[in-house]
Amino acid sequence: MRYRVYSDYLRQRYGTKVYKLPISLPVTCPNRDGTCGVGGCTFCGKIGAGYENLPDSMTVGEQITANRDHIAPKYKANKFIAYFQNYSNTYLPPAALETYLKQACQDDIVGLALATRPDCVSDEHLTVMANVRDEYKVDIFLELGLQTVNYHTLLEINRGHTLAEFIDAVLRARKYRLETCAHIILNLPGDTAVDAVESAKILSALQVEQVKLHALYIVKGTPMAESYQNGSLKLISKDEYIERVITFLEHLHPDIVMQRLLGRAPEANTLFSNWQTGWWKIRDEIEQGMIQRDTCQGRCCDYLNGRAVRKFL
Repeated sequence: MRYRVYSDYLRQRYGTKVYKLPISLPVTCPNRDGTCGVGGCTFCGKIGAGYENLPDSMTVGEQITANRDHIAPKYKANKFIAYFQNYSNTYLPPAALETYLKQACQDDIVGLALATRPDCVSDEHLTVMANVRDEYKVDIFLELGLQTVNYHTLLEINRGHTLAEFIDAVLRARKYRLETCAHIILNLPGDTAVDAVESAKILSALQVEQVKLHALYIVKGTPMAESYQNGSLKLISKDEYIERVITFLEHLHPDIVMQRLLGRAPEANTLFSNWQTGWWKIRDEIEQGMIQRDTCQGRCCDYLNGRAVRKFL
């Protein structure tokens, strides 16, 4: 492969097929309840991102069992990562977080992944995660929603935090030996290919372990949907998105694992998603484009460790 594929990485790390089991917790987001803002990000719908999740009224154990029974035979998975997916999963008291994490620590669970915001990560929460990791011998992955390194765009989309909070969360997590995954949207309105390159460079400099790319989709009933419908929001073409992904990968450190190259959303909930093209087809076009260029992840990752003084070394 021309980039580090997540499924291959998991098989190498755990010696077998590993699949994520989505879990919903009864949490919300500080950008919705007034702590950091109201209304949420302009692209985020009322139900968040957990379109395929079971209801949070079910216990963590019940959700794991139901999802395992569905996923294991379908995808031939033997081990699983419990993925606390929707909203901000560290936006709760540390003691409550500890209870939920421990409920997910079952025999065939090799890891816990927590999707959250970078401004929802404190030393107290990280201490809980590290203690659960050590006690139950599971890996813990902190999935941080950054979306873009362009702090002007972060303000425009009502993100409620800036780049500084993300940097702080990554550095803080590293002190506790917790691995991080950055969520990035490469086609936010206002961003350019320059922002794609800078995103790759900052993530590489921070030494995040994993990255998850999303292509922006327009969810019904959001402020972004209103802008899309009245024509004030223009989206880049599919070909331009593919170009940005390839450029991003070229500048990304080759050790970083790519969880995915774009996301997906149900047609019923969106006005626009992946240029009305199957996500796997766009993924294939990205991979084919890399082959045609004879390029790969990290080809342009030559900017670290004092590039300007190498002639003296």
